[in-house]
Amino acid sequence: MKTCFAALLCAVAATVASADIIVQSTTSTANSGLYDHLLPQFEAEAGYKVNVVAVGTGQAIRNATNCDADVLLVHAKASEEAFVAEGRGVSRADLMYNDFVIVGPAADPAGIAGSEDTEAALRAIAEAGALFASRGDDSGTHKKELQLWSAAGTDPSAASGAWYRETGSGMGATLNAAIGMGAYALTDRATWLSFGNKGDYKVVVEGDPDLFNQYGVILVNPEQCPSVKVDEAQGFIDWLLSDAGQSAIAAHQIGGKQLFFPNAN
Repeated sequence: MKTCFAALLCAVAATVASADIIVQSTTSTANSGLYDHLLPQFEAEAGYKVNVVAVGTGQAIRNATNCDADVLLVHAKASEEAFVAEGRGVSRADLMYNDFVIVGPAADPAGIAGSEDTEAALRAIAEAGALFASRGDDSGTHKKELQLWSAAGTDPSAASGAWYRETGSGMGATLNAAIGMGAYALTDRATWLSFGNKGDYKVVVEGDPDLFNQYGVILVNPEQCPSVKVDEAQGFIDWLLSDAGQSAIAAHQIGGKQLFFPNAN
């Protein structure tokens, strides 16, 4: 282990380390390379590091509830608003959006390719008994999927283990499982665009307003979690919501396609 040879250097090192913050985040923002794009810009300006813990939204919220976070950045608005209403977060702000899509094999056993009607597509999958891979992990994507099934008047849990397969895994692992078994899957578009194992899969359902995917950012409440580094965490949030941060989000692309669309108020 390196040692500090001067008290001043030790003090500076301790100050810098104490300024680093933890962001509990949904996996899609990490898997799509968004943080690799954003954080070097922010950290060069701010002088402290942002450490991202990328998990499903439900787990991210639980981690933040347990005070293992300074900032929460996820995509399940009702759960985010409940987090704030319970006093766990100071306030919530819209940050950016993209959309969800349903992907499936070229064979398209449910005959839904080209549809913009998610409810009809899900009913067709259920009626055909076509395989569907669900994350089943309480993530933002899983929460959205369950909302969509409910709107379609279908309870897929009745077919759990039959045509409805719950992976209990992240988005990348679920897509790999779906492709391996020839199943449909719901995914956020950013993860799909950055996913490298598409095989013969394609987007089969898109363009439905119900597939809108909003991301929010929240400062964890220091009254509930005294460990929160309020100034540094708020500094990161303010930058994300600023013109500079919003422009940086808009500039993130894969293959010439924009992955997230800033919409901070």
